[in-house]
Amino acid sequence: MMRVTYDVAIAGLGAMGAAAAHELTRRRLRVLGFDRHVPPHSLGSSHGETRIIREAYFEHPAYVPLVRRAFERWRALELECGAPLLRETGGLMIGRADSLLVRGAERSARMHGLPHELLTASEVRARFPALRPDDDMVAVCEPRAGILFPEACIRAFLASARGGGADLRGGEAVRQWVAGGEGVSVATGRGEYRARWLILSAGAWLNSLLPESELPLNIERQVLHWFEPGSMADAFAPERCPIHLWQLEDDRFFYGFPDLGTGVKAGFHHAGETTTADGVRRDIAPAEIDAVRAVLRRHLPGADGPLRRSLVCLYANTPDGHFLIDAHPQHRNVLIASACSGHGFKFAPAIGEILADLVQGKTPPSDIGLFCRR
Repeated sequence: MMRVTYDVAIAGLGAMGAAAAHELTRRRLRVLGFDRHVPPHSLGSSHGETRIIREAYFEHPAYVPLVRRAFERWRALELECGAPLLRETGGLMIGRADSLLVRGAERSARMHGLPHELLTASEVRARFPALRPDDDMVAVCEPRAGILFPEACIRAFLASARGGGADLRGGEAVRQWVAGGEGVSVATGRGEYRARWLILSAGAWLNSLLPESELPLNIERQVLHWFEPGSMADAFAPERCPIHLWQLEDDRFFYGFPDLGTGVKAGFHHAGETTTADGVRRDIAPAEIDAVRAVLRRHLPGADGPLRRSLVCLYANTPDGHFLIDAHPQHRNVLIASACSGHGFKFAPAIGEILADLVQGKTPPSDIGLFCRR
């Protein structure tokens, strides 16, 4: 007979695992968490100083209730930890009027009654001098979008969970797990542990924990860059420059942040090379920097200054680009909550609540049918 020591074990303490640990301990469950590295770290998907949070969600209107709840929970976590985690700067979704980005953002904004404006290219240039959209571009402007600070967010989740009694172990990777009728046995290099439930939230390492499931996940290498603004440096201050996401003429997606003191962060969203979590190329080729500079020179010319630094992160992509939040097909007490396709960090506290609801046998208040794979 399996002796259950914990209510829930969590494999992976990035955004989703850390949020789940936080929420489960808030509900007074006994939590055990593992991560192969010591979070927050820069080897997975939950790093890079800043992440975008936005409401007019072009990917699908079903995300809007989730991100609204996430806003509430981020603010609550700020109060709990006493540190800033979210800064609202406003946001622009920029592209041609018939682009997926603009049409999708407008659809979500109208369906959910979100405050927004549709700006012409000349209005964007006048209001936000740092940005230079082409004349045939437009922008959906939403006032509530902004910036999350991922490393601070992870630290806050984990500190709160530990304060609630969670046993969280960095530098200890889950090697194997076996589910039985009364619980799940989890093996690491340091021992074997037992829990009633297991949450697999290992991001780019998820395939290694589900070898028999053959999940169709694509691990994608993404490169982030920070540039020192040259001319018009004041125009990139967060009071004058919102977060911005672009759909360019070749259907590439490009994003940028205001300068928070470390430079203007910019990069391409998707279109990175396929890789693995442990085999990813961490060096940055000059051509990768040049490709971003070409966009800066056209659309953010004042940001085309010296490169301050670049780093690599990982996307775990599903075929349709939506999240994966579901029970294991053979084991109802094993939850899979990862593979957020490069746009999941902002939702972490809301997903933490969903996972806690599923563990407790409750129906989540938000519809998660879009994220189930059965």
